[in-house]
Amino acid sequence: MKSLVCDMVGCEFPLFAFSHCRDVVAAVTNAGGFGVLGGVSHTPKTLDIELSWIDEQVNGKPYGLDLIVPTSMESKEQSMTAEEIEARIPPEHKEYVQNLLARFDISTEDVYPDAPTDRMGESMREQGAGELLDCAFEHPIRLIANALGVPPAFMLERGKREGVPVAALTGAREHAVKHAEAGVDILVVAGTEAGGHCGEVSTLVLVPEVLEALRPYGEIPVLAAGGIATGRQMAGMMAMGAHGVWTGSVWLTTAEAETAPAVKEKFLAANSRQTVRSRSRTGKYTRQLRSAWTDAWHAEEAPEPLPMPLQGVVSEPALSKIARLADAGHAGAKQLTTYFVGQAVGLMNHVQSARQVVYEFMEDFAEASERLNGFMEEDG
Repeated sequence: MKSLVCDMVGCEFPLFAFSHCRDVVAAVTNAGGFGVLGGVSHTPKTLDIELSWIDEQVNGKPYGLDLIVPTSMESKEQSMTAEEIEARIPPEHKEYVQNLLARFDISTEDVYPDAPTDRMGESMREQGAGELLDCAFEHPIRLIANALGVPPAFMLERGKREGVPVAALTGAREHAVKHAEAGVDILVVAGTEAGGHCGEVSTLVLVPEVLEALRPYGEIPVLAAGGIATGRQMAGMMAMGAHGVWTGSVWLTTAEAETAPAVKEKFLAANSRQTVRSRSRTGKYTRQLRSAWTDAWHAEEAPEPLPMPLQGVVSEPALSKIARLADAGHAGAKQLTTYFVGQAVGLMNHVQSARQVVYEFMEDFAEASERLNGFMEEDG
């Protein structure tokens, strides 16, 4: 296709697929799209294993890597030890979680370990992020993306030195301007419909708003994101000026996805009204599947969610146990279990291969483009 992002990263079709599952990444890339591996949970060793496997599967076809690298590595939160983070958590928050689990017949004895653990992860500190970048650039990646704010200078400089475009996610016009001023190569403009961390403005409004704001900075390609699960939506975004789309949720119900079975079952049955934007998981607003867990944190008696990263220390141990029990058939855990997903979940109604999803995007895109062209009067 004639798209600036296709030229920049070497893909055939500007459908970018974010996934934590290497099988999805490889399948999308091999089908002509562009797979992007979520790497924040990895160590350099495990990331090398994943990227080496992808290299073998795609045989030179392009793929990318997504990390969460804070703009400022000197912030107070980034420099806190696990013990310091633990000391800042009010006891009533853990008590609330323990009482919630007990109501759903889940033992709370092993939810919180006696010794605090580093849930921030080394990948979100300068040394750890640098080591992941070192590992990434030992592989033929064609894109490096940052999912948390403006990429730090060392990340932008490394991308330019390696000849690899640096992308960044943005959910607001003013943030897009900051990315442009910093020298980001590609902007992923994500509306509130998106799963995971998201803002308040819809994709349909945010994309043209950002495109207009970027005019003074030259042609910075934009990938539209948020609620996109079909080729006709992709065509609509590109008709507005986007150069392609960035997708995430639609891959969670593919055959290759490593989504927990109990959650995948709930996704397939859900409609677009069954997601909620909540701070109950990370401390920042994320869109996730509505469940008894999210309802409990929106209840009047619930404590105010803590800021990131404190809320994650409260929620993730419990949610991990809930997910394990739900997959084992525990009735209470099935009601509580949830995961990040966008409003496109209402369009994710059956399991199919990632390759087939790409092909359906292509076919749907072509049909939508023909419909759009059909509205133009012929000369003469």
